[in-house]
Order: sequence, then structure tokens, then C-alpha cells
Amino acid sequence: MAKKAKKEDELQFEEALEELEAIVDDMEQGELSLEDSLKAFERGITLTRQCQAALKNAEQKVNLLLEKQNQDVVEPFKPNSDE
Repeated sequence: MAKKAKKEDELQFEEALEELEAIVDDMEQGELSLEDSLKAFERGITLTRQCQAALKNAEQKVNLLLEKQNQDVVEPFKPNSDE
């Protein structure tokens, strides 16, 4: 049973992001009770961490693939300060 609960918590990146966007929309409406707002915030934090982990994992895979092809590792994006 613990595995089933874990499976439900581990959404695909796109599903997690979609749920996170829905939570933000609900909270921005300002119609949630304090208790519901706290639950939504907690769920949002969980989803945010899950999305960050998925993105970090994807970045590591890209770097590994580039290294295997003897290409330079992708450098982190640095936006221009002019914008």
C-alpha cells in the first residue's frame, strides 16, 4: 500500500507543473480557508521540489550524453544585465 501512495505522489513533470499552476490559481483567488491555504501551500512545496529534482535529473542526463559524444558540457545560462 505504501508503494501505491508513493506512485500517486510521483507525477510526471508536466502533471506536477499543471497541478502546481492550478494551486497557484486557487490561492490567488483568495477564497480558500486558512487551513486549505496551508494544505495547498504544503502541496505546492512538494510539487516544486519534485519539479526541481526532475529538471536537475534531465540536466545531468543531457550533460552525460554530451560528454559521451566528446562535446563540451553545456554552460549555465547567464542573462545579459542590459535587459
